Amino acid sequence: MVYERPNYMGYQYFLRRGEYPDYQRWLGYNDCIRSCRMIPQYRGSYRMRIYERENFGGQMMEFMDDCESVQDRFSYPDIHSCHVDGYWIMYEEPHYRGRQYFLRPGEYKRYSDWGGMNPRIGSFRRIMDFC
Repeated sequence: MVYERPNYMGYQYFLRRGEYPDYQRWLGYNDCIRSCRMIPQYRGSYRMRIYERENFGGQMMEFMDDCESVQDRFSYPDIHSCHVDGYWIMYEEPHYRGRQYFLRPGEYKRYSDWGGMNPRIGSFRRIMDFC
């Protein structure tokens, strides 16, 4: 994962092994990278429970696979909290587009816990390939 600001802040981008001659190749908003981190191998099961309200309130839906359109599968356009097993990337727009958020295993009581500016999530997928 690369981040546009120090201390893993700002826009986040998941980069697979390869060459990126310019920031548009990784769908970046600008050419600034100030911090980065490796994503370790994960050997457990992948599961994400999403909730319509913060603190795990309201309707819940569980996913064990990628979701190309949250709106199509989860009746609510916003995700306010979630519980995560495995490593996942959330995207603000459907079809894995827009701002990205890297989620490690754990609990996220509100969208700001994963760095979200708002609760709008359009899609998400598991990080299973590490090369």
